[in-house]
Amino acid sequence: MKQMQRFYTDVAVAEREHEFVILLDRNPAKTIQGAVLAVPSLALAEAIAAEWRDQRERIDRSTMLLTGLADSAIDRVSRHRGQVIDHILGFGRSDLICYRAETPSALAERQKALWDPLLDWARTRHGLRLMADAGISYIEQPVDAVVRMQEIVAGFDDFRLAPLEISVSLTGSFVVALALVEGRVTAGEAFAAAQLDEIYQAEKWGRDAGAEVRRERLLKELTAVERFVSLVKELQ
Repeated sequence: MKQMQRFYTDVAVAEREHEFVILLDRNPAKTIQGAVLAVPSLALAEAIAAEWRDQRERIDRSTMLLTGLADSAIDRVSRHRGQVIDHILGFGRSDLICYRAETPSALAERQKALWDPLLDWARTRHGLRLMADAGISYIEQPVDAVVRMQEIVAGFDDFRLAPLEISVSLTGSFVVALALVEGRVTAGEAFAAAQLDEIYQAEKWGRDAGAEVRRERLLKELTAVERFVSLVKELQ
């Protein structure tokens, strides 16, 4: 992402019409697409304001993960909600944790221990029954499950749908992403579930420096999602 020169000195937060706006030298900060950067909770606004304060001579949005999530809610989700929901449901139809290894047994057992409780939670909490099986063949999820996923997602507001979409893209799993956004798992637990196969292979065959960097970034982004959701809940 192209960096730009820092153009402001002071950063503040102001309440306007039941939202909280980040101000840069008394002017509203803008999203990537030019909308006013306004969020639903004071706690989230203050955290985003801190990201803007932390910028040096140049603004590096790749370091502003909370700002990026807010941008997504405002620029993408609010304008293309149907597309976002379809994107999320695509991951639900081919959820990572529904595809199990037959061998080696150690990996299969680890998948069962880590992933089955998440499927059980989705069934108990949301009435969502997904099928899981060993092998690489495509699993056609029941129509009722797909409909239920759509109902769940449709009930999310923009500032919960944005982190959910980011999370499914990061983890490859609707269930893991939903569990993270709803506080069933921590960012570290979501990371462990999503990266189970890769971590197992690294333990068996050795770690790759490039893969380690990607995993560090993944965990950082999932941690930002966890924090974003918790701050959205802190409504004033």
